[in-house]
Amino acid sequence: MKTTLAAALMISAFATTAGAQVAAATAGATAAPARDHDAILAMQGEHMVDFAFDETVLLQPGYERSPAMRSGGDEVVIVVEDTPTRVVLQHILVDARSGHVTKHWRQDWTYEAPVRFEFSADQTWTVRALSPEETRGAWTQCVYEVSDAPRYCGTGKWNYDDGVATWTSDATWRPLPRREYTKRDDYNALRVVNRHTIVPAGWTHEQFNTKVLRKPDGSQVAIAREFGFDNYQKVDDIDFTPAYDYWKATKDFWVQVRSRWDGFLSQPPGVHLKTKIDGMAMIMPLFEQAEAIQGGAAIDEGAIDAVFAQWVEPAPAPAVAGR
Repeated sequence: MKTTLAAALMISAFATTAGAQVAAATAGATAAPARDHDAILAMQGEHMVDFAFDETVLLQPGYERSPAMRSGGDEVVIVVEDTPTRVVLQHILVDARSGHVTKHWRQDWTYEAPVRFEFSADQTWTVRALSPEETRGAWTQCVYEVSDAPRYCGTGKWNYDDGVATWTSDATWRPLPRREYTKRDDYNALRVVNRHTIVPAGWTHEQFNTKVLRKPDGSQVAIAREFGFDNYQKVDDIDFTPAYDYWKATKDFWVQVRSRWDGFLSQPPGVHLKTKIDGMAMIMPLFEQAEAIQGGAAIDEGAIDAVFAQWVEPAPAPAVAGR
């Protein structure tokens, strides 16, 4: 892992030229989705995951580099939906010693998506139509929290330079990750370019992050750049049975939860969460309902609706020019 990370960090300066990166990555990309679809499906399966984040470029006087972050876990990626133009992948963590299961993040891939949601303000995601120029031949990846609440979307094309399948997003906004928002108040948004690469041992996720303070008057202050490297290495010696059992028991419940979110995120204006940034006000009751269902309880759609009624509302309508 040290050698891989060192090699990855050598290209962290890549984040300074995000526009050039996107142009290079999309050059020669195929417009036929079948090859892309297979690359996305290659991310399914059982993995040992290493997460590494390093602040690289400091952008403000007196700013001190934050300590590097290293963590990891055992994670299975399960295919939830699979059509030629749409793939949904659910990540589930398992503690190998205790067998404890944690429903983790989700990624949805849509070919030539007509719309996507964007992190526009604190706890607010607005839905924006994508132009044909933005989405032609491209896949939009949208990423969701453990409660299936939105996090971010990005749009880009797969390319196959040197015979390696690589997808690179455009630069988009996303909220602070869980590892940061409990410790930081000097920035409130990340401007990010994401890159996924399918490799012989599994797949990798590179993140070219800029930490930004977005102010109420619309101005922005960039404080630091960060390089993130998530390495998903396929394994066959870890027992993921608890994860599969959990998903088999609760997947219909999470279908119902996703349908509620889709009602807000499939069309403008979008969604605003009335919870604290940690989202626990929604996470805990939904996880408790899922646990009860795993234990044999029936799905209670009224209980799901009650959580959404308390904590979720439409995003404010965009301001109209001249008013």
